[in-house]
Amino acid sequence: MEERKFNELGLNEDILKAIDDMGFEEPSKIQVEVVPVLLEGYDVIGQAQTGTGKTLAYGAPILNNMDKTGGKIKGIIVAPTRELAIQVNDELNRIAKYTKVKLLPVYGGQPIERQIKALKRGVDIVVGTPGRILDLCRRKILDLSGIKYFVLDEADEMLNMGFIEDIEEIIKLLSDERQTMLFSATMPEKVQRLAKKYMKPDLKHILIAKNTMTVSTVYQYYYEIKQKDRFESLCRILDVDEPSTAIIFCKTKKGVDELVNSMQARGYNVEGMHGDMSQNQRLNTLKKFREGNLDFLVATDVAARGLDVENVSHVINYDLPQDVESYVHRIGRTGRANKEGKAYTLVTSREYVTLKQIEKITKSKIKRREVPSIDEVFMSKYQNMVSRVKEILEGEEFKKFIPFVEELDEDYSLVDVAAALMNMVYSKEICRDYIDDGEEPKVVRLFLNVGRKDKLNPKELIEFFNNTAEISNEDIGDIDILDKFSFADVSGDAAKQILKYCPGKRLCGRKVNVEMSNRR
Repeated sequence: MEERKFNELGLNEDILKAIDDMGFEEPSKIQVEVVPVLLEGYDVIGQAQTGTGKTLAYGAPILNNMDKTGGKIKGIIVAPTRELAIQVNDELNRIAKYTKVKLLPVYGGQPIERQIKALKRGVDIVVGTPGRILDLCRRKILDLSGIKYFVLDEADEMLNMGFIEDIEEIIKLLSDERQTMLFSATMPEKVQRLAKKYMKPDLKHILIAKNTMTVSTVYQYYYEIKQKDRFESLCRILDVDEPSTAIIFCKTKKGVDELVNSMQARGYNVEGMHGDMSQNQRLNTLKKFREGNLDFLVATDVAARGLDVENVSHVINYDLPQDVESYVHRIGRTGRANKEGKAYTLVTSREYVTLKQIEKITKSKIKRREVPSIDEVFMSKYQNMVSRVKEILEGEEFKKFIPFVEELDEDYSLVDVAAALMNMVYSKEICRDYIDDGEEPKVVRLFLNVGRKDKLNPKELIEFFNNTAEISNEDIGDIDILDKFSFADVSGDAAKQILKYCPGKRLCGRKVNVEMSNRR
């Protein structure tokens, strides 16, 4: 199939802008086939595996075509579980970012009164489970007579769970003028009967061939994290595992830039690759990575397409991908030529459902791992230094330094000298975040993801610290403002206040990320 871009599918600028913000550079197969057909108004059966991007395939055309006049609910999306309903609603909200469309998820396990209040205030699209939708209809709160767009998501799962009577009851409440969309991974006879009975005769059946998902030579693990700890968790994993070469995947181009900046500020040997970079930039970065001059490559899925690098020990999903196929492509970058590889995925509790879908479709086991503690980071660094010292002692190169050490032997114990030298190496390698010797550092160097390109100047940064963290000018030392990020030296107490109150606040129009930096 010829590769196409989102702007070739017939979507309007508001939808395209939102998709670009979501970081999807190219549509998946189901999106390429389904979007233009739905935009033309046909009923559609979309048959494709779970995790192939079906929500955007139907959500983008619905939001694109939606007429907001009249005040009635225009769209209803039925999902088999509350988890899927929440997931679908979240994604549709992201697609609807630049429209004025209002969405509401309705499902059991949440007070119905809250959902009733929201419906009375006015909603354009409802995403819900069959039981809660019918409950609201029977209470005369939810009126489906003006529905223009009706979606059955995961239809085979819904019918397997015994929802056939509920589905038919919902359909009978709908207008005959609706556009019906049925999405299913398989097409058992009961799904076919439902489609024949309630969909228009000129419906389009779009089948996306099932790909073989093999990941046999890759050991897969996940770390459950909090969103605010995503970067810190990655650093601890890297510092304990010490991959020889790793590709780290982000969902968006902006995400790649921000992660590279943050990692470089921590002292990691890393560069990024994404679609906004010139071909020369990408080739140069790839050359460095292939030749072992880069430890880490941060990339989007599209930038990494066709990437053929031997001996990648780890693939790390900093963000979950758009679909399962992308997950398989990503982790296929390691474990090549029958060598074993490791794939790590960082997930929040809300993303756990998607991870289980990936596990189910790939028929593989993704094992849980705990994010390393600071003590484990320390121990890993100690062990690594001891191993390197042993390696050096097995060679001859170190012997030219013996005369210098013998001079020190006159005044100091050689055990103390060796410990001091190891301390020098350790201080350069360990991030200031990890230093925990019982004393507060007098001056802490902070990294911020706002820079000269955002029109930041020292005065504005000082005022930001003053107003947001309530610290005085005396607590602020040197400030270095670079193109895309900045550094500020502050007192230990001020650093605590800044790290507590400033992350997530806005500075020069950007959401601020603040972290401790390496010693300089």
